Amino acid sequence: MAPRKIIIDTDPGGDDVMAMLLALASSPEELEVLMISVTYGNVPLDSCLRNVVGLFHVLEHEMEWRKTQGKPLGYEVLRTYKPIVAVGPEHALEDEILMADNFHGADGLHGVHEAHPHLSPADTWKALFKDGLPGEAEEPSYLKYFTPSKTPAHKEILRILKEEPADTVSICALGPLTNLALAASEDPETFLRVKEVAVMGGAIECEGNVTPVAEFNTYADAVATARVFALTSPNPASTMPPIPKDKATLPPYPEKLSKRLNLSLFPLDITTPHLLNMGFFLEKIESQLAAGSPLGIWVNTFMSGLFRQIASMVGTEVEPGLSLHDPITIWYMLTGSDPAWKLAKGAPEDIRIETSGQWTHGMHVSDRRGRTRPDGVTALEVAGDEDGWLSLVRGNRINRYVSSPGEMTFAPFLMQRLFG
Repeated sequence: MAPRKIIIDTDPGGDDVMAMLLALASSPEELEVLMISVTYGNVPLDSCLRNVVGLFHVLEHEMEWRKTQGKPLGYEVLRTYKPIVAVGPEHALEDEILMADNFHGADGLHGVHEAHPHLSPADTWKALFKDGLPGEAEEPSYLKYFTPSKTPAHKEILRILKEEPADTVSICALGPLTNLALAASEDPETFLRVKEVAVMGGAIECEGNVTPVAEFNTYADAVATARVFALTSPNPASTMPPIPKDKATLPPYPEKLSKRLNLSLFPLDITTPHLLNMGFFLEKIESQLAAGSPLGIWVNTFMSGLFRQIASMVGTEVEPGLSLHDPITIWYMLTGSDPAWKLAKGAPEDIRIETSGQWTHGMHVSDRRGRTRPDGVTALEVAGDEDGWLSLVRGNRINRYVSSPGEMTFAPFLMQRLFG
């Protein structure tokens, strides 16, 4: 069976790194990582990109260490394929101020680069992605694992979707959807060649994590999320964000598109209960630290920072646990055929994004009134339903997942894949 081809759009972030590690630790029969597209988000863009390059750098050290120790190398996807790494814009579509997220530390990985400089790439890595900067005389050895691109990330996404057969490439979106919105705006038909977009984002029937109603990724670029979600609609114009009067914005989509976007949503409702608890993590990482695993040392550093941050938020009476928000999308790519993955009742749902509310910016809005929809035979609309919440030809069509193969089984699966 052919591997599932994926693009990972990410803003690393500790749980983003765990997601990428899970993908790279998979078998080449399961996944082929075609591209890692980097966006701003948890920290500014340069820090996010540094964390991606740092990930490959430390994995190079880990492969050398495992080889000298006579250990199984693992990380077959890392050693089999060579993804493109490309970079997106530094801020949201219509906002130039980057919202700070202190959860992941100033660098996104709780000081891992300063704590272990020998496991971090030399600063000349920046020249790999931008002309006019000083680079190394020789190509960095970690480039055996990825190909850096100086082309904007959204253009690389479109290139891959154009070159690969339609409906064969999926996108795992782990951060703000700015790169995806730019790609969809530039060439909607090519973007719609994607097989599936798996989005970690939103809070549907639970509280938000950055405001009472909003989750961080959506809040960081609500307009981008709204535009991507609109492609799931029979009539994208019906759910597009309002056009601002004083800001540049992307143009509307063409009136007629060849198909609708297949979008799977993994909001906080499902991701939050999937915990990697501190006690379990320390138990599993202890042998890696004792043996001197570079990857174990690196991951333990930022995970310890995350656990300290969580403890400061929840207090000392509760064991700190990291919700595996972003890795769930990769788990889904690996195990999506498992019938334990279940959609919300009535899926696909009309879930829309609030982009202009004073207190509700970034909120995922759905109609919970329980009203009867048209039968689709005698009518497609309901009289007086101006916003189309009951319409069969307007509104978004989102596949929201509400259950997985097991909240308690994911953390052991993840740690086994990463460290054996």
